[in-house]
Amino acid sequence: MVALEANEVVLGLPLDGNGDETPRCAEVRLVGTAIGERTGAAVRYVDERFTTAAALRAIRELGGSTEGRKGDVDALAATVLLQHALESKG
Repeated sequence: MVALEANEVVLGLPLDGNGDETPRCAEVRLVGTAIGERTGAAVRYVDERFTTAAALRAIRELGGSTEGRKGDVDALAATVLLQHALESKG
């Protein structure tokens, strides 16, 4: 069995439609700073715009329904966010 360790925490930044920071971004950055200080892990912020839309589109393309499945949609949006983070890291 291979042991894996997390060395980075990825947090989504809720930017506005133009890519500018919103007041909520300051809250996310405060949480990120606290996480970094407590864990010693690097914290990376990733644009989370359109992740929910991508999740909804994927569910619909697979013939699924999103009605009453907010938790599932949020989990898939988080997956999309992490995929973007991995792709942008190179």
